[in-house]
Amino acid sequence: MITSEKKNKHLQLEDRIEIQECLCKGMTFKAIAARIGKDPTTVSKEVKLHAAEYTSAFTKTNATCSKLLKAPFVCNGCSKQNHSNCIFPRRKYTAKTAQKEYETTLVESREGIPLNKEEFYETERILSAAVKSGQHIYHAITANELPVSKSTVYRHIQAGYYEISKIDLPRAVKFKQRKSKKAEYVPQGIRKTRSYEDFLHFMEENPYCCYCEMDTVIGRIGGKVIMTFQFVNVDFMFGILLDDKSAAEASEKITALKQELTSHGFCFSELFPVLLTDNGGEFSNVYAFENDLSGAKETSVFFCDPNCPWQKPHVENNHTLLRNILPKGTSFDDLDQAAVNLIFSHVNAVKRKQFHGKSAYDMFCFTYSAELARILGVSAIDPKDVVQSPKLFV
Repeated sequence: MITSEKKNKHLQLEDRIEIQECLCKGMTFKAIAARIGKDPTTVSKEVKLHAAEYTSAFTKTNATCSKLLKAPFVCNGCSKQNHSNCIFPRRKYTAKTAQKEYETTLVESREGIPLNKEEFYETERILSAAVKSGQHIYHAITANELPVSKSTVYRHIQAGYYEISKIDLPRAVKFKQRKSKKAEYVPQGIRKTRSYEDFLHFMEENPYCCYCEMDTVIGRIGGKVIMTFQFVNVDFMFGILLDDKSAAEASEKITALKQELTSHGFCFSELFPVLLTDNGGEFSNVYAFENDLSGAKETSVFFCDPNCPWQKPHVENNHTLLRNILPKGTSFDDLDQAAVNLIFSHVNAVKRKQFHGKSAYDMFCFTYSAELARILGVSAIDPKDVVQSPKLFV
């Protein structure tokens, strides 16, 4: 066991080999970190960054195995990793691949500023204009097909080579600590048989089932709120404006959505077979979400554990894109549903790295249809016209 201070600050190949072997033995990040003399966070980031996902001859679904939603987030130590009983995509960490990716990144990071002066200044002009309009760096690079990486752009901004500065970036300012407030919650009796543990068990028994995460974004306390829905499989989000954060208002709007979908030939239960949400009181009338217009159950609703937002990470992460346009403290009282639809159209038009430069809107239209996106209030936005700041309404 290595307990002495490491000479090298960064992980070396021998460290990565040790990590791979320890993962295969089912060791925790903390135990692995103690073995190689590093911090557990370093090990966790290393595994998450370099783990590769692949399919096998036995893969029969695109759904994520529930075991991959918690540490160590890879299949290395799983007894079923090479077994025909596992129908999920596999995710494994290998030392050789991790070292190669690290060395490639190291080479790219040392390349410096392009020698072509005209190309550099043109890239700077386009990126500075895009950031000033509220666009994110990755989206601007992808939308304009610029020959530069996101990490290089950040280094150039940090070095002062660009007109824009770090403070101009959407997420440069640290998040404020949340104010504690008394809120209404879903009664414990309702949560029984609908817990997060029940959700994991349901998904394990129904691996082909897609699910949506649901939440509420608050504006001015006591004012209008936005009920958000996230299609996890394609990272697509839409929102419904509520006059207040009450169960009655949420029930009325979800019923109206079911009626709208039915009138256009879509089935709510096929699009939303499972809903995962938090314990907000607006979701306490669970039957309005679960039952169809005739009162028969068509959808399963599950609730995350109290104070565990990471159990629905997709919708929480996408809220950062929403908050770029509607910062915390912004009142929603002057918004109408048309304005909300415009906001989510821009949110879904953002290019996503995990989709290799495609947007959530692109993925949704490919998986479902543009007609369904329109019914949910989301329309196509030209990538170069995307606005990711409050300037959308200026």
